[in-house]
Amino acid sequence: MVRTMRAKAATVPATGPTAVTIFTYQVGFGDCFLLRFAYPDQPRHVLIDFGTTGLPPGTAANQLKMIADDISSKCNGKLDAVVATHRHQDHISGFARAANGKGPGDVIRALNPDVVVQPWTEQLDLAVDATGPRKAAVRQRAALTTMQAMSEQILSLATTTRARRLPKSMVDELRFLGEDNLSNRSAVENLATMGRKRVYVYHGSKSGLANVLPGLQVDVLGPPTIAQSASVRKMRSRDSTQFWHLRLAQLGAHKGKAGIAPPLFPDFVAAPGGKLPMAARWLATRIRKAQGEQMLSLVRALDKQLNNTSVILLFRSKNKKLLFPGDAQIENWEYALDQPGLTDLLADVDLYKVGHHGSLNATPRTMWDGFKKKGTKDGPERLTTILSTRDHKHGNEERKTEVPRRTLVAELQEHSHLHDTRALQDGKLYVEVHLEL
Repeated sequence: MVRTMRAKAATVPATGPTAVTIFTYQVGFGDCFLLRFAYPDQPRHVLIDFGTTGLPPGTAANQLKMIADDISSKCNGKLDAVVATHRHQDHISGFARAANGKGPGDVIRALNPDVVVQPWTEQLDLAVDATGPRKAAVRQRAALTTMQAMSEQILSLATTTRARRLPKSMVDELRFLGEDNLSNRSAVENLATMGRKRVYVYHGSKSGLANVLPGLQVDVLGPPTIAQSASVRKMRSRDSTQFWHLRLAQLGAHKGKAGIAPPLFPDFVAAPGGKLPMAARWLATRIRKAQGEQMLSLVRALDKQLNNTSVILLFRSKNKKLLFPGDAQIENWEYALDQPGLTDLLADVDLYKVGHHGSLNATPRTMWDGFKKKGTKDGPERLTTILSTRDHKHGNEERKTEVPRRTLVAELQEHSHLHDTRALQDGKLYVEVHLEL
């Protein structure tokens, strides 16, 4: 039986943390947050994500190793928990290990977290005949694996396609999304074997953090399972595992010869423009552009699918609420926000980690409008927001899909106390935010 969380007020134990300090690390286009909860006996530390697909210009080449070492220092060699919201590289690449045993992922592994929390789609040892959401997870995980293999082939084609004069913006997006969607095997395997206990969560499930964070209520708001979410079911019937297998088979149907890429869509006419009569070259250009657009549509669908496996966590003390949604997009949010009482539960959020690096469709307007602590005047109860991002890495300004979206950033600046990693001075590793709980 699939559990559905009822968003009713839960009783928070009397003994809990008195404050939280959040270190938002400079990873450019990516996420990395260390939460330090102050307890009477000793602080407890939770790492949420660690990855990047684009460090800021001028950042040290060993930035991720420097961050890992700083995390180790701040938690005195022991992490209480790691949360990897989903497997995009900009969220997990820092967990990759090195052959010499000195990679950033090796440092984090040595901190021996008591609990590693991941979405239900990441459980690698599921039984095929498991019941409830676990059975659905087998199919979903197989689909993700297949889609990522397809993304790898598209990325390979994009490199050769650029020589055929596709628009630069199109090639750049293909490369960015293709690289972000590739499975980082070292990081995935490290997370799958790290720590003492691994917990795979979905909407309404237990977070696995109760023992390491006593006195805090931690609600799992996402992702939904296929059985829970009607929108996921519809998406799955339209873009099924078989669909992705079909596209993957098509991509690999013809092997390239001597540097010539195989045609992505062999049923369509394609000819190198340089050998065509001048009057016919417009047709070759249009064919190339259509091919690129179809590749983009596939890799964008994969990007959206992975973002909607993001873990969404709400941390609640007696007096404060902290919302960390990973890269959850609208299909993930729709299910959570439709649950009875959930909108009211989120109304008095004190700190919001801005979803998907400032993507507009990761901060639902209904949720943002419902935040009661927004305000144009700064004060002790004003909403705090944290944005980890980098300009000109994702989306397109002409299509109004750039990340971070300018209109959203303007809202954050006007109605909250915004902490943005883009404002960090060169050489500074993190933004620090402190809240009394």
